Formats: sequence, structure tokens, C-alpha cells
Amino acid sequence: MFEALFHNVTEAEKNEAIENIIQHATPRQDFFLMLTLAVSMAVFAVLLGSTAILIASMLIAPLLFPLLSLSLGIIASDQKLITRSVLTLGKSLGLALAAGTIIGFIFGGSGPESFPLYIAVGGASSLMYAIVAAIAGFAAAFAMTKPHLNETLPGIAIAVALVPPLAFAGIGISFFDWPIVSNSLQLFFVNVIGIMFSAMIVFSMLNFAVKKKVTQEAVKEEEKIIKKETEVKS
Repeated sequence: MFEALFHNVTEAEKNEAIENIIQHATPRQDFFLMLTLAVSMAVFAVLLGSTAILIASMLIAPLLFPLLSLSLGIIASDQKLITRSVLTLGKSLGLALAAGTIIGFIFGGSGPESFPLYIAVGGASSLMYAIVAAIAGFAAAFAMTKPHLNETLPGIAIAVALVPPLAFAGIGISFFDWPIVSNSLQLFFVNVIGIMFSAMIVFSMLNFAVKKKVTQEAVKEEEKIIKKETEVKS
């Protein structure tokens, strides 16, 4: 029964899923804008002690898709997609930490320990965080291949919880509190590993290893769109 869940996915659905993943992971300016806004919201959520704002920040963060595209690139052995995804993640990490540091420096007040959400997002990572991330990554990768499950992605984005650790790491940097920075980044990378591990399992079971041509065409198409957008702006 479990294998049947993957065997009933058509080739057209697989190709559409690949194209959607690559499209959402494309490093456009609006991607990095949404990421910066999401992290900024998360930082203010920590400062204000607002769980509602923290959840909202996770809903609008696009960080899940570069992880899915990196997992896809590894399974499909597409070096260009791997490099593209790693660069996107690297730039995203830099922007997120910069936003958190600047906001924390300006609005941080007396220090991280006084923030109501300190324990929620600043604690050390554990095996349970990795398991939750793996479950969320599995759900996200599987949902991408099922159009009727796309409405579940916002909930998965909340479960993944990639943004809060980055927000708190930025705040930690603004106070030169390296234990907080270390714990927060450790939690972030534990989540990253868990997501990628389970996503690669899903993509392997869907036989995305033979979809290198599809990934290459999708990347080329996105590059054409970015080029056109750049020409219009110039």
C-alpha cells in the first residue's frame, strides 16, 4: 500500500512537480524580498513575544523550496541545479542573519534572555527536532507531487520552522551572544538535514533520478524569465 502511493503518480504530475519546485526556488529579487520580510517579522515576533506573528513569518518564508530543489538536484545528479540551490541557500542565510542582526541591534533592548520567546526558538537542537523536520520534509516533497495536497503546504511550512532559528541567530549576533548563535544555527542545520534527507527519499521513490533532462529544461526556462525581467528593468 505504501509503495502504491508513489506508483500512482503520473509522469506529467512528476514533471509538473519538478517545474514547480524549481520555479519557487528560483533566486529572483522577489524571493529574497519575501525571505527578508519573513525573517524581519520573526525577529519582531521574538522581541514582542507574539506567537501569532512568528507563525505568520513562517507562512510567507520561501526557504523550504531551495532545500527541495537541492534534494532534487542531488537525486537527479544535476550539478547546475545543485550549485544554484546551494548559492540561493547561502545568500538566503546571509540576508536572514543580516536582517536579524540589524533589527536586534536597533530594537533588542536589554538582551535575548528577556524575550518571551527565548526558550521557544533559542534552545539547543535535539533528535526530536530532526525527526519533526524529516516528517515535514517528507510531507512537503510528497505534497508537491499531488496537486490536491498543495493547500497543505502552509501548514508544512510552519512545521518546518526554518525562519525562527535564523531570526534568533541574528539577534544573538547583535548582542555578541555566541552560545545563542551557535544553538540557533545548530537547530537550523538540523532542520535542513532532516528536510533534505526525507525529501531525497521521496524523490528517489518517485524515480526522479531519471528526470535530469526535465530539471535542466526547467532551470533554463527560469533563467530565460530572469533574463527578460532584467532586460525590462534596464
